[in-house]
Amino acid sequence: MGRIVVTEFVSLDGVMEGPGSENGYAHAGWVGPRMGPDCLQYKLTEVLEAGALLVGRVTYETFAEAWPKRTGEFADQMNGMPKHVVSTKLRDAVWNNSSIIRGDVASEVGKLKKARGGSILVAGSRTLVHSLLKHGLVDELRLMTFPVMLGSGRRVFPELAEPLALQLTDRRAFSGGVVVHHYTPAHK
Repeated sequence: MGRIVVTEFVSLDGVMEGPGSENGYAHAGWVGPRMGPDCLQYKLTEVLEAGALLVGRVTYETFAEAWPKRTGEFADQMNGMPKHVVSTKLRDAVWNNSSIIRGDVASEVGKLKKARGGSILVAGSRTLVHSLLKHGLVDELRLMTFPVMLGSGRRVFPELAEPLALQLTDRRAFSGGVVVHHYTPAHK
């Protein structure tokens, strides 16, 4: 059975929006200057260990535009692995090895978990992550926290009707003050 592993870049004040060079966000690009070689190695290992990618439409479109133009081990894995995009608007999934998930997200992702082995990596994809958390489908959260407060932007965590207890399972510190925390929901 597959495991849903959500991996996010997050600011100290919980913002996940615009970590790269995305357009339309005043603080876009806040990760790059703080991403040292040790952070890059961690992310490479993470993506190489993943068996598939699960993303929302906006993240998919950003990735599908960027990754096919890149080369190297990370790009090869991103371009080659199976990709599942949750969307009601996307007509065609043109990026290599991509399929579209439509309909009831909780049910379809549950089926995906049963059908796949290993890690199913979810990056970015705020709306999807909020839905996965609300439906108890996340097996692990990996939050790579950067030492910056942005003051505005979309937050990584949804508003929940009930608190979600998490258990810390791993943590690592990187150069430049970046820290990654691994959590599992306490009910898992």
